[in-house]
Parts: sequence; structure tokens; C-alpha cells
Amino acid sequence: MSYLIDPPAVPTLPVRGTDARFPVHRIYCVGRNYADHAVEMGHDPDAEPPFFFMKPADAVLESGATFPYPSLSSDVQHEVELVLALGKGGRDIPLGDAEGCIVAAGVGIDMTRRDLQGEAKKMGRPWDSGKGFDHGAPCSELVPVAEPGELGSGSILLTVNGETRQQGDLNQMIWKIPEIISRLSELFTLAPGDLIYTGTPAGVGPVTRGDQIRAEIDGLAALEVSVG
Repeated sequence: MSYLIDPPAVPTLPVRGTDARFPVHRIYCVGRNYADHAVEMGHDPDAEPPFFFMKPADAVLESGATFPYPSLSSDVQHEVELVLALGKGGRDIPLGDAEGCIVAAGVGIDMTRRDLQGEAKKMGRPWDSGKGFDHGAPCSELVPVAEPGELGSGSILLTVNGETRQQGDLNQMIWKIPEIISRLSELFTLAPGDLIYTGTPAGVGPVTRGDQIRAEIDGLAALEVSVG
């Protein structure tokens, strides 16, 4: 097969314990999946279920890299999240089969142009400029998962320049992992290579050039990025 132009490279992430890399297909994100974060953003967590949005696959940024402060924004914020890496997918996946789709997990940051997102919300417009920008999905190396059920609890933490900004536990998620995967599969055909950013606890806040960000989840690889 010939192409009119050279096909773009497939975005990938490193996998712990192997030279193989994980090819990224799509990035799904869960909104307002921690009650305390929903409250800090001015919403009632009991009034609506969490929802989904997407980032481009090539928005991934590896640990150790520099996150370039994006243009046309003066309020870029961090949101630390558990990231699920799918080894298989499908449509209408039953709850009992959902965790079996997970092949690995990591620590991610849903970087957000909060000012552009806020403008879009006020005008009833899509959030793409606030969420789907270049390098807006930093992610640690992925750790193979033998027991996906163990991902439902554990400390989640983000520091900026050594100062704790976000701290919580994965068991505080409103929608649990099987529910997230099953519901997503009703809306989209999930596929091997998909990443799911599962939501963030309270404490989101701004970053500035020169900041050093570190994100951690119990049992997974740490994520470190500098803001450039």
C-alpha cells in the first residue's frame, strides 16, 4: 500500500521490565470522578454522574520530559490520575469482564488550560482547546498488572517543587474501574492501546515555568515532568 504522505508515527509509552513499548490508540478521560474535586470545581457530585472527554493519542508525554507551557493560556493546571492501559476492548463489555481488559497501569496528569476551558464552558463550546492540546497528557512508564482488582485502592499524590498539592486514595473514585470501562464501551468501541485517565482528587492548581512536578500512586511508577 502506498500513501499520499508518510504515515505519522504511533505514539508509545515504555513498559516496565521490557524493551517493548505500548502503542497508544486513544486517550479517554473521566470528568468529576472524585466528589471532593467536583465540589472544588463548583458542582454537586450527587447531582450528575461523571462524564467523558478525549485527548489526542500524541498528547502523551513521557516521564522525565519537559512539559512546554502552552500558548494562549495563563492558567495551566495539574490533575493527577490513575491511567489504565487496555490490552483488549470491545463493545458493551459486561461489568464482570471489564477488569480483564486491563494489561497495565500508570500515573498520568491531565494538564488543563483552565482559562480556555472556562471560556468554553461559559459559551457552551467544546473543551478541546482546554484539554486536547500538545503534550497535555503526561504519563509514567506503564506497569504490567496481574490483579486489576488491586487498582481500586491506594494513595494518589502530586507535588509541585516538593509541596503536596493533591493527595487522596483511589477508593474515593465515584465510578469504579469496572464501571468506567463498561460504560465507556457502551459509548465507544474500546480497543487494545486505549488509555483511560480515571479522574482526579481535589487540589488541582496552576503550574508555572520552572516548576518540577512529581506524581505517584502506590505500586506504580512515579511520573516526573518539568514545566518549560
